[in-house]
Amino acid sequence: MSQHQGSANHLVHETSPYLKQHAYNPVDWYPWGPEALEKARKLDRPIFLSVGYSACHWCHVMEHESFEDPEVAKILNEHFVSIKVDREERPDLDQIYMNAVQMMTGQGGWPMSMFLTPDLQPFYGGTYFPPDDRYGRPSFKRLLGALVDAWQSRRSEITQQASQITEQLQMTGRLPAAAADHSETTELQPELLRHAVSALSRAFDSRHGGFGSAPKFPHAVELRVLLRTWKRFASEDALRMARLTLEKMAMGGMYDQLGGGFHRYSIDERWLVPHFEKMLYDNALLSLAYLEAFQATSDASYREVVEETLDYVLREMTSPEGPFHSTQDADSEGVEGKFYVWSAAEVEKILGKELADLFSEVYDVTSGGNWEGHNILNRAKTYEQYARLRHVPEAELRNRLVEAKNKLLEVRGRRVWPGRDEKVLTAWNGLMSDTMAQAGMILEKHIYVTAAERAANFILTRMRDSNGRLLRTYMAGSEPKLNAYLEDYAFLLNALVSIYEASHAARWIQNALDLAAVMIDQFWDSSDGGFFFTGRDHEQLIARTKDPHDSSIPSGNSMAVTALLRLARLTGRKELQEKADTTLRLFQGLMAELPSAAGQMLIALDFFLGPVQEFAIAGDPQHDDTRRVLRAIHAGFRPNKVLAVKSSEDDVSDKLIPLLGGKKPLGTVTTYICKDFACQAPLVGPEEVEASLTERGV
Repeated sequence: MSQHQGSANHLVHETSPYLKQHAYNPVDWYPWGPEALEKARKLDRPIFLSVGYSACHWCHVMEHESFEDPEVAKILNEHFVSIKVDREERPDLDQIYMNAVQMMTGQGGWPMSMFLTPDLQPFYGGTYFPPDDRYGRPSFKRLLGALVDAWQSRRSEITQQASQITEQLQMTGRLPAAAADHSETTELQPELLRHAVSALSRAFDSRHGGFGSAPKFPHAVELRVLLRTWKRFASEDALRMARLTLEKMAMGGMYDQLGGGFHRYSIDERWLVPHFEKMLYDNALLSLAYLEAFQATSDASYREVVEETLDYVLREMTSPEGPFHSTQDADSEGVEGKFYVWSAAEVEKILGKELADLFSEVYDVTSGGNWEGHNILNRAKTYEQYARLRHVPEAELRNRLVEAKNKLLEVRGRRVWPGRDEKVLTAWNGLMSDTMAQAGMILEKHIYVTAAERAANFILTRMRDSNGRLLRTYMAGSEPKLNAYLEDYAFLLNALVSIYEASHAARWIQNALDLAAVMIDQFWDSSDGGFFFTGRDHEQLIARTKDPHDSSIPSGNSMAVTALLRLARLTGRKELQEKADTTLRLFQGLMAELPSAAGQMLIALDFFLGPVQEFAIAGDPQHDDTRRVLRAIHAGFRPNKVLAVKSSEDDVSDKLIPLLGGKKPLGTVTTYICKDFACQAPLVGPEEVEASLTERGV
């Protein structure tokens, strides 16, 4: 990365760490905005659009090799207008032009290198380009020279090609005719879920878990789909696939065995060697998958992963102001993974021979290393298996390992840390707040609920414009900025419902209703149904799509449906239910044809199909009897439920949540289990609830 040599370019006043990393490149970078776009039009120059993010290893490589090169900078500055974009701040631009790269090359990734006409139409693109011809790719300088020549001598060809690509982009994300049949007579069937399991089964790695081959991504949402199909159809095969994947990931090098939390993905098929960056969204989505697996199986190892991961987030990824940071880099001191790997000699020096021998056996530390001469900590067996091999109680083994981990973690903390992108993104905070709230509720750890409340409250009070609309991004020391996208609204909306269920404070439901109203007003497609990715008042770009597919995070549409279904069940608002139903039908074809791209929508479908259990509890949440009731409800895996608690006469809760209307405690606590707002006989005291849930086996 640039070390502030030479004069600054136009990125110097940006708040994004990724953009600021390029502020002293000799390339005359601009942020995306009117100044750069007007310059391109006025000078009739093509735009070089470079998109990346702060934790992107190859983004840093291309900066060092090309963007710090004065010769490259000279070509770019004389013949192009160069614009640098943080994809995490501007997913709208990233989405449009990544689709273009994939059309042109058949693949995508970051850094994204795209060349546009002055009217923003793409005509050539790719990802990383090396400084010299290698990897089957032309050098960046040679590419720039060829594009300059083409712009000057074959402009009409470029214009025609750009126009054709733009037309294709405007069609991207439009659902096929079969999927667009969203009339009320279209039935949504459980067979869509069965079909999804079959598709996942075909891609499943029965030895190492996960789907496909290297590089292997965690697919947290699909694992949650498997848990639901196990629940709905009693599919032991679905549960087996989910459990094997969760266990292998947690024991592999993709999981930080010392500090908790997951790296981005594994470059090998057995989860040993990660791409070492850590993303907030991965840790939110994976923690939720492990949390649900804990509910489904009562396997304490899953709970352990959830707590270690969320404790890592609280320790290393939480701002003093309350919200969560975005990413941690893969690199430190310019070397990927250096912060996380160990030598056998170093381990022995820190722990002493006896403890080092134990630790090394359990965590695969050898003198030769398991990765490029270094050791990535991982486990081949469970702690119980290692204890049996050593003929010691498991508790004793674990205590020794905790001692070793604490010593190594203390030493690791004195190393040069990877960079951290401390910007706050509304959508990603929504994901983590949802997980924190649910984990706090299920595991009875209020610290997680408090963290969710703090993050959500920060966004609702600090990251809104004068009209009450959400903003996308915030960096400490500056003002929040950029219009929020559908995913920002949908993810936060879903989190607010979870925070209500965890905290029982009615204000979160009011906040959710207010947010839902803005989301529908700004993003709803009144012609075909579903939600656009950008709002009505957003900057006009060359395409406005609905972003139907899940990527590394769920699609905005799928989370909007999930949140609206939950909120409608609690509040009885038919208009919210209707929007969710219409969108589900719109996406029916996608769920049938590409279930791997529609995991969150399948989760929403499972909720829609029900039956949905509606728990209304009248009693003080702090009373031991009420806690027993809540514990009984959360002990089992009940993905399709809503939960409302009223501690006293509460007109606000009764008005917002009809499910609570007229509910009074008969004794210390009374529980009403309802379906479609028709409730069964009240269950008085915790014993009746425990017996009822055990008897029903649900």
